[in-house]
Amino acid sequence: MTTLNYSSISGRYQTMKILVLLIGMVLILEGMPYVAAPEAMREWLEKLSKMPAGQLRAVGLIAMAVGLLICFIVQSTSLFN
Repeated sequence: MTTLNYSSISGRYQTMKILVLLIGMVLILEGMPYVAAPEAMREWLEKLSKMPAGQLRAVGLIAMAVGLLICFIVQSTSLFN
């Protein structure tokens, strides 16, 4: 007879809950500019569509690196404890 380790199951659900909450928060933040200034967003997206692919990749890579750095700092320091 196998016994369930409820603490590990609870931890998995907590991790999934945090992941779903983070996705929801990202969607909220992504949607705010479209609600607040739809015309400005349309102009900005038009400018983005005219940028060369290499430049867009560079901007995306920089954004990913900054995000990774933020995650690393928050996880490895006691900054938010």
